[in-house]
Amino acid sequence: MIEFSVNMANRPGQLATLARELGAAGVNIETLAAVSSGPESSVKLVVNNDDAARRVLKDAGVHFEERRIVSAVLHDQPGALAQMTEALAATGVNIEAMYLLHASAEGLHFAVAVDDPDKAQNQLETS
Repeated sequence: MIEFSVNMANRPGQLATLARELGAAGVNIETLAAVSSGPESSVKLVVNNDDAARRVLKDAGVHFEERRIVSAVLHDQPGALAQMTEALAATGVNIEAMYLLHASAEGLHFAVAVDDPDKAQNQLETS
């Protein structure tokens, strides 16, 4: 999975415009986090079609960054997050961001942005 980070002005309609443009291109937003600080907003999103999202952002002249993220499924029970984060920390992996994608009977499905995706994926698969 790819996380797109977009910085935009903190004013009405900015997120609506971004969502409309992505939707018009058939891109579904799977998860999104938006935080404002003063005159700027930071939007992090994961979509179902990275190539199409990249084209939309480039065509709109929007500055963005992207990074690979890994997925983790946690049992919906006390201590599950602590166990997963401690396992990553023990291997020297730093968590930079984490998003809840969805919940299912299988558990809580997270997207995790880390400083070493390969090492993190290996750890998550063996945990």
